[in-house]
Amino acid sequence: MQTIFETIKSIAHKIDYAIKTEDLGYIGGTNSSGEDQLKLDVKSDLIIEEAFRDVSIVKALISEEKEGMLELHDNGRYIVCYDPLDGSSLADVNLSVGSIFGIYDGNPQGSNLVASAYVVYGPRVELVIATKDSKPKHYRVINDEFTFISDIELNSKGKLNAPGGTQKNWASHHKAFIDSLFADGYRLRYSGGMVPDLHQILLKGGGLFSYPGTTDVPNGKLRQLFEVMPFALVYEQAGGEAVNDKGDRLLELIPSHPHDTSPCFFGSNEEISKLKQAYQEAR
Repeated sequence: MQTIFETIKSIAHKIDYAIKTEDLGYIGGTNSSGEDQLKLDVKSDLIIEEAFRDVSIVKALISEEKEGMLELHDNGRYIVCYDPLDGSSLADVNLSVGSIFGIYDGNPQGSNLVASAYVVYGPRVELVIATKDSKPKHYRVINDEFTFISDIELNSKGKLNAPGGTQKNWASHHKAFIDSLFADGYRLRYSGGMVPDLHQILLKGGGLFSYPGTTDVPNGKLRQLFEVMPFALVYEQAGGEAVNDKGDRLLELIPSHPHDTSPCFFGSNEEISKLKQAYQEAR
């Protein structure tokens, strides 16, 4: 497993360099999730694929930018599912973006997720690694090396509110719930990038990130294998919760397709408790 983490660190340096030097324009096509592809998306995907070709314990890769599974090593153990550059459309305005990795031991589903990691490319490059047996570890690049900063632990209640999705397409009960958080004094923190927004909530002690099902995307927009479940592991190991719109743990999801999506909510215990109550009352 440590070999995978070290590979992710080397990948992070290369993607960070690409963000700073490569063309930020669109390539003219869409990825397997139906989103417009940036040249940086393709470059980042290639960097990750090439890096893991040399890691024999990785059996296969599943990427947001690919339709299916890419087999690498027949005798490998782990399947790595990843979003090579989440929020890539923010790079041209110099906002933070990130890479997300889920490491599965066996079929890619929540119960087989044994570790996850994400990288934030911003004013500083940071990395968070989570496993099932410890709190998430926070690293920062200092003098070109990833240096351990601290474990991450959420407070039982936070102050930040990051609501995703187009508001005109929210269900009325979701809008009422989000409005109630603001009425209680929660502060809006939403950049349009999943990685920086969830990272901010983690490092600032707590709050809620929400991406509900909406009238235009009833099953949510975020992908289970390489966005939703990797962050669910991070939040649970930090002492928080990660659930869907039914209140079920996101780590209990069993995708039927590599690009399946899910409504998702990540946060401190008190915010998730309020969310469950609001959604239960709406049923």
